[in-house]
Amino acid sequence: MRLAIAPYMLRFGQPAGTSRGVLTEKPTYFIKVFDEGKPEVYGLGECSVFPGLSPEADHRYEYKLIELLANIAIGRPTDLSRHSSIQFGLEQALRDFASGGKGLYFPSKFTAGESHIDINGLVWMGRYDEMLSRLEQKIEAGFHCIKIKIGAISFDEELRLIRSIRERFTPEQVTVRVDANGGFTMDNIFPVLKHLADLSVHSIEQPIPAGNAELMSFVCKMSPVPVALDEELIGVYDSEQRKELLETIRPAYIILKPSLCGGFSGARQWIEIAESLDIGWWVTSALESNIGLNALAQWTANIGAKGPQGLGTGGLFTNNISTPIYLRGEHLRYNPAESIDRHAVSNLDWKY
Repeated sequence: MRLAIAPYMLRFGQPAGTSRGVLTEKPTYFIKVFDEGKPEVYGLGECSVFPGLSPEADHRYEYKLIELLANIAIGRPTDLSRHSSIQFGLEQALRDFASGGKGLYFPSKFTAGESHIDINGLVWMGRYDEMLSRLEQKIEAGFHCIKIKIGAISFDEELRLIRSIRERFTPEQVTVRVDANGGFTMDNIFPVLKHLADLSVHSIEQPIPAGNAELMSFVCKMSPVPVALDEELIGVYDSEQRKELLETIRPAYIILKPSLCGGFSGARQWIEIAESLDIGWWVTSALESNIGLNALAQWTANIGAKGPQGLGTGGLFTNNISTPIYLRGEHLRYNPAESIDRHAVSNLDWKY
């Protein structure tokens, strides 16, 4: 078996505001595994590295990919325990290869076109008028779960956005989630939580920065709004450490990004630990291209995830690669009559 690597720069159609700044582009790496005697049949995956968030995103990242390439050629295992995004991509490529290189990673009713995945409508950070416009677009498109990234503008303006929803829709009609990306501190988080609770917000992701389990545990215990952990899961590699973290913090939910929390296998372990502690969960993408998002959607459907998931990022990029997944309103669907654009894939700058 052999492996090839193709770096790729995804470009945003519109700048995407986050608590870490404004994104206009994002690097990713496609990988394929194949038999040297039949290279036209290959399994495809995406190593969706996230600079500023992925612990492995440094100058050594490509060297790790080259190490993997060399080890696969000689049949030697590679330690990817601290390289979630590469684990994520390799698991995709191997599953695709095993099924004949047809882009069917996790066959199910979803890939047969017989079911769909409900997703939340994501409102990116920006100026108030920009966020309001994005919010209105999601409402008009029929989304019943809206996720608003907060922490970029004044909190009073962010409350106005949420209030504009509650003035028209009950919590039963439209669910509101907010994502703080660790943007608050112990000095200001509790007044924020009180205001959010008054507006019947479903949950808040990562209200304070990751890295202090005792403080986060206190926030979870005292918060009138259910708390979901996101960044807190990143960089926790050992199963015992994962269990200890969730036992200490006891959040209401955890947010699973397989490219950031150990690939599909690592995410599955997080789910098993969470369910043993009666902690809820849902799946969110991490700015993958349609290649990674396609595999992630198939996995999400296969494991039976319940409720709205966070899988709608594919339309952000101007130079995406087409796959069978598509959005219809708040439903992510799969068209079995379509396939991954293998022509575009073949034209990538592959390194062997």
